[in-house]
Amino acid sequence: MNDKSSIIEIRNLSKVYPGGVEVRALDGIDLDIQKGEFLSIIGPSGSGKSTLLHMIGILDTPTSGTITIDGRIVTDMSEKERSKARNEILGFVFQYHHLLPDFTALENVMMPLLIAGTNKKNAREVASGILKDVGLAERMDHLPSQLSGGQAQRVSVARALANNPGIVIGDEPTGNLDTKSSDMIYDLLRKLNHEKGQTFILVTHDEKMAKKTDRVIRLVDGKIYED
Repeated sequence: MNDKSSIIEIRNLSKVYPGGVEVRALDGIDLDIQKGEFLSIIGPSGSGKSTLLHMIGILDTPTSGTITIDGRIVTDMSEKERSKARNEILGFVFQYHHLLPDFTALENVMMPLLIAGTNKKNAREVASGILKDVGLAERMDHLPSQLSGGQAQRVSVARALANNPGIVIGDEPTGNLDTKSSDMIYDLLRKLNHEKGQTFILVTHDEKMAKKTDRVIRLVDGKIYED
Protein backbone atom coordinates (compact mmCIF):
# COMPACT_ATOMS: atom_id res chain seq x y z
CA MET A 1 0.00 0.00 0.00
CA ASN A 2 1.12 3.56 -0.61
CA ASP A 3 1.56 5.16 2.81
CA LYS A 4 0.75 8.62 1.39
CA SER A 5 -2.87 7.64 0.86
CA SER A 6 -3.23 5.65 4.07
CA ILE A 7 -5.66 6.91 6.67
CA ILE A 8 -4.49 4.17 9.08
CA GLU A 9 -0.90 2.96 9.44
CA ILE A 10 -0.16 0.09 11.80
CA ARG A 11 3.44 -0.85 12.55
CA ASN A 12 4.72 -3.92 14.42
CA LEU A 13 1.58 -4.05 16.56
CA SER A 14 1.55 -6.62 19.35
CA LYS A 15 -0.79 -7.30 22.24
CA VAL A 16 0.21 -9.76 24.94
CA TYR A 17 -2.02 -10.76 27.83
CA PRO A 18 0.17 -11.92 30.73
CA GLY A 19 -0.76 -14.75 33.04
CA GLY A 20 0.09 -18.34 33.83
CA VAL A 21 0.15 -18.92 30.09
CA GLU A 22 1.05 -15.81 28.10
CA VAL A 23 -1.46 -15.09 25.34
CA ARG A 24 -0.15 -13.23 22.28
CA ALA A 25 -3.39 -11.88 20.78
CA LEU A 26 -1.55 -9.83 18.12
CA ASP A 27 1.94 -10.65 16.96
CA GLY A 28 3.76 -7.97 14.96
CA ILE A 29 0.96 -6.69 12.71
CA ASP A 30 1.87 -4.32 9.87
CA LEU A 31 -1.10 -2.92 7.96
CA ASP A 32 -2.00 0.14 5.89
CA ILE A 33 -5.62 1.06 5.22
CA GLN A 34 -6.40 3.62 2.56
CA LYS A 35 -8.92 6.41 2.84
CA GLY A 36 -12.28 5.27 1.44
CA GLU A 37 -11.52 1.54 1.58
CA PHE A 38 -14.28 -0.92 2.40
CA LEU A 39 -12.60 -3.91 3.98
CA SER A 40 -13.30 -6.85 6.25
CA ILE A 41 -11.22 -8.59 8.89
CA ILE A 42 -11.94 -12.28 9.25
CA GLY A 43 -10.44 -15.28 11.02
CA PRO A 44 -11.27 -18.07 13.44
CA SER A 45 -12.27 -17.40 17.02
CA GLY A 46 -9.20 -16.29 18.97
CA SER A 47 -7.33 -15.14 15.86
CA GLY A 48 -7.02 -11.57 17.16
CA LYS A 49 -9.53 -9.82 14.91
CA SER A 50 -11.55 -8.22 17.73
CA THR A 51 -8.34 -7.22 19.50
CA LEU A 52 -7.11 -5.54 16.31
CA LEU A 53 -10.44 -3.77 15.89
CA HIS A 54 -10.30 -2.49 19.48
CA MET A 55 -6.81 -1.13 18.81
CA ILE A 56 -7.92 0.65 15.63
CA GLY A 57 -10.95 1.94 17.53
CA ILE A 58 -8.68 3.40 20.24
CA LEU A 59 -10.54 1.26 22.79
CA ASP A 60 -7.41 -0.59 23.97
CA THR A 61 -3.65 -0.02 24.00
CA PRO A 62 -1.04 -2.35 22.48
CA THR A 63 1.85 -3.95 24.31
CA SER A 64 4.15 -2.61 21.58
CA GLY A 65 3.96 -1.01 18.16
CA THR A 66 2.17 2.07 16.86
CA ILE A 67 -1.10 3.04 15.20
CA THR A 68 -1.33 6.28 13.27
CA ILE A 69 -4.83 7.45 12.31
CA ASP A 70 -5.28 10.44 10.04
CA GLY A 71 -1.73 11.58 10.81
CA ARG A 72 -2.05 11.18 14.60
CA ILE A 73 -0.17 8.54 16.57
CA VAL A 74 -3.07 7.40 18.73
CA THR A 75 -1.01 4.89 20.72
CA ASP A 76 0.82 7.82 22.38
CA MET A 77 -2.34 9.67 23.44
CA SER A 78 -3.58 10.23 26.98
CA GLU A 79 -6.96 8.74 27.88
CA LYS A 80 -8.60 12.16 27.54
CA GLU A 81 -7.07 12.62 24.07
CA ARG A 82 -8.11 9.08 23.09
CA SER A 83 -11.71 9.73 24.12
CA LYS A 84 -11.78 12.97 22.12
CA ALA A 85 -10.27 11.27 19.06
CA ARG A 86 -12.82 8.42 19.23
CA ASN A 87 -15.67 10.91 19.14
CA GLU A 88 -14.15 13.03 16.36
CA ILE A 89 -12.77 10.55 13.84
CA LEU A 90 -14.45 7.20 14.49
CA GLY A 91 -17.95 5.78 14.31
CA PHE A 92 -18.87 2.40 15.82
CA VAL A 93 -21.49 -0.18 14.86
CA PHE A 94 -21.62 -3.24 17.12
CA GLN A 95 -23.33 -6.63 16.82
CA TYR A 96 -25.89 -5.57 19.43
CA HIS A 97 -27.09 -2.06 18.74
CA HIS A 98 -26.52 -0.77 22.32
CA LEU A 99 -29.19 1.90 21.92
CA LEU A 100 -30.32 3.73 25.05
CA PRO A 101 -33.70 2.08 25.78
CA ASP A 102 -35.44 5.14 27.25
CA PHE A 103 -34.55 7.44 24.35
CA THR A 104 -36.15 7.63 20.91
CA ALA A 105 -34.28 6.79 17.73
CA LEU A 106 -33.79 10.52 17.12
CA GLU A 107 -32.46 11.13 20.64
CA ASN A 108 -30.06 8.18 20.35
CA VAL A 109 -28.58 9.60 17.14
CA MET A 110 -28.38 13.09 18.64
CA MET A 111 -26.31 11.84 21.60
CA PRO A 112 -22.81 11.84 19.98
CA LEU A 113 -23.49 15.30 18.57
CA LEU A 114 -24.50 16.67 21.97
CA ILE A 115 -21.42 15.09 23.57
CA ALA A 116 -19.29 16.83 20.93
CA GLY A 117 -20.82 20.18 21.91
CA THR A 118 -23.33 20.67 19.08
CA ASN A 119 -26.34 22.70 20.19
CA LYS A 120 -29.63 20.85 20.53
CA LYS A 121 -31.34 22.45 17.52
CA ASN A 122 -28.49 21.62 15.13
CA ALA A 123 -28.07 18.15 16.63
CA ARG A 124 -31.75 17.45 15.98
CA GLU A 125 -31.47 18.63 12.36
CA VAL A 126 -28.37 16.52 11.65
CA ALA A 127 -29.76 13.43 13.39
CA SER A 128 -33.11 13.62 11.60
CA GLY A 129 -31.32 14.00 8.25
CA ILE A 130 -29.21 10.89 8.86
CA LEU A 131 -32.23 8.87 9.97
CA LYS A 132 -33.93 9.84 6.71
CA ASP A 133 -30.81 8.71 4.83
CA VAL A 134 -31.03 5.25 6.43
CA GLY A 135 -34.75 4.95 5.67
CA LEU A 136 -36.18 5.64 9.12
CA ALA A 137 -38.02 8.92 8.58
CA GLU A 138 -41.19 7.33 9.98
CA ARG A 139 -39.47 5.80 13.02
CA MET A 140 -37.66 8.77 14.55
CA ASP A 141 -39.91 9.03 17.59
CA HIS A 142 -39.97 5.30 18.32
CA LEU A 143 -38.15 3.73 21.26
CA PRO A 144 -35.70 0.87 20.54
CA SER A 145 -38.26 -1.61 21.93
CA GLN A 146 -40.68 -0.48 19.20
CA LEU A 147 -38.22 -1.22 16.38
CA SER A 148 -37.35 -4.45 14.60
CA GLY A 149 -33.79 -5.78 14.87
CA GLY A 150 -32.92 -4.45 11.43
CA GLN A 151 -34.43 -1.04 12.20
CA ALA A 152 -32.57 -0.79 15.51
CA GLN A 153 -29.31 -1.62 13.76
CA ARG A 154 -30.01 1.10 11.19
CA VAL A 155 -30.39 3.55 14.09
CA SER A 156 -27.03 2.28 15.33
CA VAL A 157 -25.52 2.98 11.89
CA ALA A 158 -27.06 6.48 11.92
CA ARG A 159 -25.59 7.11 15.37
CA ALA A 160 -22.17 5.98 14.15
CA LEU A 161 -22.38 8.52 11.33
CA ALA A 162 -23.63 11.42 13.47
CA ASN A 163 -20.31 13.26 13.72
CA ASN A 164 -19.39 12.50 10.10
CA PRO A 165 -16.41 10.31 11.05
CA GLY A 166 -13.69 9.50 8.54
CA ILE A 167 -13.64 5.88 9.68
CA VAL A 168 -16.58 3.60 10.56
CA ILE A 169 -15.82 0.40 12.46
CA GLY A 170 -18.26 -2.50 12.50
CA ASP A 171 -17.84 -5.35 14.99
CA GLU A 172 -20.04 -8.14 13.61
CA PRO A 173 -22.58 -5.47 12.54
CA THR A 174 -24.96 -8.05 11.02
CA GLY A 175 -24.17 -10.96 13.35
CA ASN A 176 -27.46 -10.71 15.23
CA LEU A 177 -29.73 -10.25 12.21
CA ASP A 178 -31.64 -12.50 9.82
CA THR A 179 -30.40 -12.79 6.23
CA LYS A 180 -32.74 -10.14 4.80
CA SER A 181 -31.87 -7.57 7.49
CA SER A 182 -28.19 -8.48 7.22
CA ASP A 183 -28.17 -7.85 3.47
CA MET A 184 -30.01 -4.56 4.02
CA ILE A 185 -27.41 -3.33 6.54
CA TYR A 186 -24.54 -4.37 4.26
CA ASP A 187 -26.13 -2.56 1.30
CA LEU A 188 -26.63 0.53 3.47
CA LEU A 189 -22.98 0.55 4.59
CA ARG A 190 -21.79 0.10 1.01
CA LYS A 191 -24.06 2.92 -0.18
CA LEU A 192 -22.69 5.26 2.49
CA ASN A 193 -19.14 4.25 1.59
CA HIS A 194 -19.74 5.18 -2.05
CA GLU A 195 -21.59 8.41 -1.32
CA LYS A 196 -19.50 9.81 1.54
CA GLY A 197 -16.09 8.24 0.85
CA GLN A 198 -15.73 7.09 4.44
CA THR A 199 -13.45 4.19 5.32
CA PHE A 200 -15.33 1.09 6.54
CA ILE A 201 -13.63 -1.68 8.54
CA LEU A 202 -15.83 -4.66 9.36
CA VAL A 203 -14.98 -7.62 11.57
CA THR A 204 -17.20 -10.52 10.56
CA HIS A 205 -17.55 -14.30 10.78
CA ASP A 206 -19.69 -14.13 7.66
CA GLU A 207 -17.51 -15.27 4.74
CA LYS A 208 -20.30 -14.37 2.31
CA MET A 209 -20.31 -10.77 3.52
CA ALA A 210 -16.49 -10.61 3.58
CA LYS A 211 -16.31 -11.65 -0.07
CA LYS A 212 -18.46 -8.65 -1.00
CA THR A 213 -15.97 -6.17 0.53
CA ASP A 214 -13.14 -4.68 -1.54
CA ARG A 215 -10.39 -6.21 0.59
CA VAL A 216 -10.24 -9.10 3.04
CA ILE A 217 -7.68 -9.31 5.86
CA ARG A 218 -7.49 -12.84 7.26
CA LEU A 219 -5.91 -13.25 10.71
CA VAL A 220 -4.60 -16.49 12.16
CA ASP A 221 -2.91 -16.67 15.58
CA GLY A 222 -2.47 -12.92 15.83
CA LYS A 223 -0.76 -12.57 12.45
CA ILE A 224 -1.98 -11.51 9.01
CA TYR A 225 -2.28 -14.79 7.14
CA GLU A 226 -3.77 -13.36 3.95
CA ASP A 227 -4.41 -9.87 2.53
